[in-house]
Amino acid sequence: MTTTADGPAPAPAGWAPPLPRPASPPTATPTTRPVITGLGIIAPSGLGGAEHWRSTLAGELRVRPITSFEPGRYASILAGQVEGFAPEDHLDHRLIVQSDRWTWMGVAASRLAMADAGYDPAEHDPYHTSVIFGAGSGGNEYGQREISRLWSKGRRAVSPYQSIAWFYAATTGQTSIWNGLKGPSGVIVSDGAGGLDSLGQARRTIRRGLPTVLAGGAEAGLTPYALTCQITGGRMSTATDPAAGYKPFDRAANGHVPGEGGVTLLVEDPATAAARGAGPAYAEIAGYAATHDGHHHEDGPPDARWLAAAMTRALADAGLTPDDVDVVFADGAGTPELDALEAAAIRAVFGARTAPVPVTAPQGLVGRMCAGGSALSAATAALAIRGGVIPAVGNLSEPAPGLGLDLVREPRAQPVRVAMVTARGYGGFNSSLILRAVGTGTGEE
Repeated sequence: MTTTADGPAPAPAGWAPPLPRPASPPTATPTTRPVITGLGIIAPSGLGGAEHWRSTLAGELRVRPITSFEPGRYASILAGQVEGFAPEDHLDHRLIVQSDRWTWMGVAASRLAMADAGYDPAEHDPYHTSVIFGAGSGGNEYGQREISRLWSKGRRAVSPYQSIAWFYAATTGQTSIWNGLKGPSGVIVSDGAGGLDSLGQARRTIRRGLPTVLAGGAEAGLTPYALTCQITGGRMSTATDPAAGYKPFDRAANGHVPGEGGVTLLVEDPATAAARGAGPAYAEIAGYAATHDGHHHEDGPPDARWLAAAMTRALADAGLTPDDVDVVFADGAGTPELDALEAAAIRAVFGARTAPVPVTAPQGLVGRMCAGGSALSAATAALAIRGGVIPAVGNLSEPAPGLGLDLVREPRAQPVRVAMVTARGYGGFNSSLILRAVGTGTGEE
């Protein structure tokens, strides 16, 4: 603006004062170990971390015949479904009509995570909070409904929100919009590995100088179209009895059942968390690595070398050895072939230990939630570190022969200082995350 003898000249049309420059965030280092300060869980095992943890330790099987539509014509009819979730209790009506069920659960989980961490984004520079989620198949229910309208009533019957509601990035975008978060954000599409990959990206973002990241994943694939897509993958259980369905590492393993839900972890730079007076962190992200089988877009790999490589690299990234690990939260695909491959990878990495490493896969109780499933495994591992209890493998009746693993059959009370979480995605994705109790290392190795 210019100044005249009569004072400031009128502002030109359309002029607005420049935005204030964001305050610089605390400077992280390439060795900063971000901490998990909040958990938001919306899963078949319950709403909120406390209910999920109680249900998991109790071994409650939350797999049932699908109720969101009539599944009788489909080869697979079982799923882990979220009960008691009313979106209007968590979200603005405008968001509900604009988005799909997977976004409802993802946004709601993020708000639960922020509440759990005592983190109000309005009290911080909006640029200082990022959103990075894993996604698997997007807005299935919304997309199927609008495509049906297109074919039955024509294009004018299709909601304009169809263009965004189905999209993989919808949950990331809506979480950012409705919470006023302006930091660099994104979506990672690596199927079941996506939840861990989002946490790996969160660590990278914090090490580059942004202090806070919402990370995790969500999935809601319990619709006719989505179920059809999953069945064609050839890894689904056709059991009709929930107890005979998803059974990781079991002699009767016959495939998995799908699950739905949203899981968000609030990840912070430790110095920033301390400065704002955050409560005790659940765990720190000590290591992460990912590989790809590079074998086939559908078939599993011929051996476990690249899954083992991800696990070994994650340990090296954390500056730890196999002897330091107290528990492995396994991917537990639920097919004999893939379970055997994962067991081989675990033996290859941990076989030289004096005592075998405990292995668990609680997701047998809730189904495979795609990207949300590996985020749920990470959250469960964080709860195990805080609670000093290793939950049991979900829905395990009789371990398959020849696995050579110390499978946790009942909740096992013991100190958990270091937990490894592994996940695989359809098509060859492998990811491994190391969580460690805060205060068990310097954080600057």
